[in-house]
Amino acid sequence: MRVAIVHDWFVVYAGAERVVEQLLEIYPQADLFGLVDFLPAAERAFIGDRPVKTSFLQKMPFARNHYREYLPLFPLAIEQLDLRGYDLIISSSYAVAKGVITSPDQLHVCYCHSPIRYAWDLREEYLEERNIATGLRSILPRVLLHRLRMWDALTAGGPDHYIANSEFIRARIQKFYRRPAIVIHPPVDVHRFRPLADKDDFYLTVSRAVPYKKIPLIVSAFRQMPARRLVVIGDGPEGAKIRAAAEGAANIEVLGFQANEVVERHMRSAKAFVFAAMEDFGIVPLEAQACGTPVIAFGAGGSLETVRGLGYANKPTGVFFDAHAAEAIIEAVDRFEQNAEMFSAEQCREHAVRFSPERFRREIAAHVSAWMGQHRVDRKPGSVGEQRLVNA
Repeated sequence: MRVAIVHDWFVVYAGAERVVEQLLEIYPQADLFGLVDFLPAAERAFIGDRPVKTSFLQKMPFARNHYREYLPLFPLAIEQLDLRGYDLIISSSYAVAKGVITSPDQLHVCYCHSPIRYAWDLREEYLEERNIATGLRSILPRVLLHRLRMWDALTAGGPDHYIANSEFIRARIQKFYRRPAIVIHPPVDVHRFRPLADKDDFYLTVSRAVPYKKIPLIVSAFRQMPARRLVVIGDGPEGAKIRAAAEGAANIEVLGFQANEVVERHMRSAKAFVFAAMEDFGIVPLEAQACGTPVIAFGAGGSLETVRGLGYANKPTGVFFDAHAAEAIIEAVDRFEQNAEMFSAEQCREHAVRFSPERFRREIAAHVSAWMGQHRVDRKPGSVGEQRLVNA
């Protein structure tokens, strides 16, 4: 069986690429496709020595550092990938990968990290972050996003089956694509973390410093709790804003970017991990739980599936706050402190292990195998499936 794995683009080794890594464990013979491949040499280990078959965007001027500027060409580029001859196509899609063109004889399974966020319900946030939400300069971006949204809806019928990475994304697939999906949570490398029962007296947040992560909000909350120490790890576009928000607060330490070893050491030692983003899934809170560390999370999106709140079968792994407001975080920290005896490193670790790579590979392989078997039956001469096609 010839297998193709189509990923939006190969530029960094992060959460979506970990899915591709595990798909390659299941289908080591698979060929890789993507819009572009600019993976640094230090981050290519997860694909081994496999080449990536790319689109014409690979050779466009300045594409290495500015490939996102070619967004209007993404739909055309993904449709030019030649997938003839493959029996099974798996698209790993959070942008346009699901829009590849396949034939009725091919089985196309889409592992959907999310419908295109900036074309659908996060459009206004996307435009506001770039300061192009109002006035004449907003017209062209809005037209381009409208056309991208129309293309995304049009190509929603391409995959034969959808797999969502969370119930949150399953609902978005149903809403925007009008397609059903099953949920298989992405793999979390829980085995590289070791739990620690004896915690230090500090809270931790680890994140890339981008607006939707809400790190300045967390800092603002802890400025109002001078007796509670916060450590912030991570850097990015909002790094300066975070450092300014923490300036003069003796209880807040901003470490910026740190090596994995430093991050893991802090994750194991922290009293609790604070997470304010609304994520489609959210791997980092599960990594914290794999270290035996409870999570204080914004109660929306994927966090509702990766964190067990207070009252969950007497085995909670965290608490939720219900608003992006400093007061809500302060109240959640207070509830965490008041119920500290309810949490243990053991139950946090036990919960996180449920999201292991082995579980992901087992569930993906079982579903795809069943779908492939049914697909072959439906395409067999004289089958009920063939008769349905003929009668149609």
